[in-house]
Amino acid sequence: MTARPPSRDPRPGYVPATFLPGSRRAGSPPAPSPGHRGVRPAPRPAEEERTRLLTGAHHDPHALLGAHPVPGGVVIRALRPHARSVTVVADGLRAALLPEGDGFFAGLLPLREVPGYRFHVVYADAEVVAEDPYRFLPALGELDLHLIGEGRHERLWRALGAEPMTHAGVAGTRFTVWAPNALGVRVAGDFNYWDGTAHPMRSLGATGVWELFVPGLGEGELYKFDITRPDGSHTLRADPMARRTEAPPATASVVHASHHVWRDDAWMARRGARPAHEAPFSVYEVHLPSWRPGLGYRQLAEQLPAYVRDLGFTHVEFLPVAEHPFGGSWGYQVTGFYAPTARLGTPDDFKYLVDALHRAGIGVLVDWVPAHFPRDDWALAEFDGCPLYEPGDPLRAAHPDWGTLEFDYGRTEVRNFLVANAVYWCEEYHVDGLRVDAVASMLYLDYSRGPGQWTPNAHGGRENLDAVAFLQEMNATVYRRCPGVVTVAEESTAWDGVTRATHHVGPGGFGGLGFGLKWNMGWMHDSLEYLTKEPVHRKYHHDRMTFAMVYAYSENYVLPISHDEVVHGKRSLVSKMPGDWWQRRADHRAYLGFMWSHPGKQLLFMGQEFAQGAEWSESHGPDWWLLDPSYAAEADHRGVRDLVRDLNTVYRATPALWERDTRPDGFAWLVGDAAEDNVLAFLRFADDGPPLLAVSNFSPVVRHAYGLGVPAGHPVWEECLNTDATRYGGSGVANPDPVKARPVARHGHPASVELTLPPLATVWLRPA
Repeated sequence: MTARPPSRDPRPGYVPATFLPGSRRAGSPPAPSPGHRGVRPAPRPAEEERTRLLTGAHHDPHALLGAHPVPGGVVIRALRPHARSVTVVADGLRAALLPEGDGFFAGLLPLREVPGYRFHVVYADAEVVAEDPYRFLPALGELDLHLIGEGRHERLWRALGAEPMTHAGVAGTRFTVWAPNALGVRVAGDFNYWDGTAHPMRSLGATGVWELFVPGLGEGELYKFDITRPDGSHTLRADPMARRTEAPPATASVVHASHHVWRDDAWMARRGARPAHEAPFSVYEVHLPSWRPGLGYRQLAEQLPAYVRDLGFTHVEFLPVAEHPFGGSWGYQVTGFYAPTARLGTPDDFKYLVDALHRAGIGVLVDWVPAHFPRDDWALAEFDGCPLYEPGDPLRAAHPDWGTLEFDYGRTEVRNFLVANAVYWCEEYHVDGLRVDAVASMLYLDYSRGPGQWTPNAHGGRENLDAVAFLQEMNATVYRRCPGVVTVAEESTAWDGVTRATHHVGPGGFGGLGFGLKWNMGWMHDSLEYLTKEPVHRKYHHDRMTFAMVYAYSENYVLPISHDEVVHGKRSLVSKMPGDWWQRRADHRAYLGFMWSHPGKQLLFMGQEFAQGAEWSESHGPDWWLLDPSYAAEADHRGVRDLVRDLNTVYRATPALWERDTRPDGFAWLVGDAAEDNVLAFLRFADDGPPLLAVSNFSPVVRHAYGLGVPAGHPVWEECLNTDATRYGGSGVANPDPVKARPVARHGHPASVELTLPPLATVWLRPA
């Protein structure tokens, strides 16, 4: 190794010798040198020890390197490949060590105790003065090691990874990594020309953790771990705990320390005032790299909060922001679980975006992917030469759908890695919720596997008991440590108790998984299947729109129209609808009105708020040009966006639409069986406040004097929202005047109203 000329690229802690008393500038006449006077040859270590150190297979390099008292003095040994000389520099001491070959320099100094010293190292084209990493005790405490061994370190990112710090009065970076199967681990990076020979790490015992404090290294340094596998081969790996990475396609980890000063105290203090399932919860789902292509986190912070606030959404949900090598995965194949993607800026830049959203009154959810990870040979797969994060059984490890690997949820350290990761995003980045991807694939051992491709659990069942325990632990830990946070499951089966508390055992014998909310995939599939039919055929599929109320209170639901529904040939939401362009937009508007009034929270993917006709593409994002005032058909799209704004405005101001979402007394059918009419009508109720009447007419004809029963005590009703309004692009059929209730009993109520139902529209009414 040849050190970088300090005149070109000085690094913190690697001080050019020119600037030190008694040093010389390269090429200048040499200063008087002590030579090797007073330095005797040190006892030579066994050749096998030297070989293990040179090949990166030594578990305790500090036993050979650094300073060690022995009879007759102090032995100091350094490993500096390609150095011409190494001199020990201390107060009143300059002693040149004797070369031992292969980059080793050592000497027995006539000292009574180990001094505070540094090395003056001369290379062919440079001189540096640096602290010796091998004179420091471990920078990781016994409590940290105990918690890691127990799998209970809830702030694992503070113990593992790269941590800039001051240790024993010296500034540097502590490197730690879990690699229990490794024969040895070394740190490689820009600072040593990616040759880790001079920076072997020490094993900290049975925990499988390796550690090295490197003085002088600070923020911005690139690094990886050079791991010696059990078979003696080497693999260069990114840090699983890296809090910052290079921008893909580069794959190095980056030493990071946060300097962001949060300004969202008011938001954080009030965000947990009301449980999510009893609060307004309307989510705008965003793929950050393509929302406005080319914008980084800080530029997004100038535009996204204002846009979301104007439309009235309570939350944004980001597709995964953790680092991932392939942009086309949209973030769902994660390699850097602790690092926001560097494509859009630094970790502090991402904090700036979250901060800006909070100060605009908007909550932030992030997609979190603990179900699988990719096989890239620089990341987690067979990290230390053996299956580590993945199960040892190849049938259990391989995810059959995505070509990825599943996590070994039964291993305490792996479970700790994931649980701490969930806490990390909530604590370090102040996110308000985690939407957990692909929960079903975690829960079932036979997920996408045929006979002979899976092994039953200890009870002979198909449930992944380790995954169940992991999800329960994750939810319990996040809710305990991060008040006000909500976890949301994307779970596509009928698993019992996804949103039940972990200590409540259900009929299946399992405790609840402990999520706060669950995506209602059944409602989404059923309702979209209904809407894609021509109106004349919808009567044959009417139950698709009503079936969700059979199980509506089994979980705390979110109604999702997500990114998954507008890609890969599924078409955008408006393009799923039948008929001409006017009818498609009318159906689109009517469906949103139905969705916002139906029990459950709402989620809408970007571009659907203005009826984008094309499928979403991560390469160019939403078709914003459709909203340009110069576009001839601007009302087509701007009208739909105006509707979404009004839906959110009325929704947030109407407790009947969200307060009792998860309780049967918050909903009552008026008309659920009018299949011939394509009409659905129901009431929503609040704890203390007026009800809301929602009516959807999914036929293209106007229905006059349509009688609906209403509760007593509300003599006059008026429209508060009509998706057929002309300003939304509709035909303008409405109930413009207050509607008086008549003492004619209908639908189990003592009074009724007669309404005009617009074509392909949803109407909301409330007592005047």
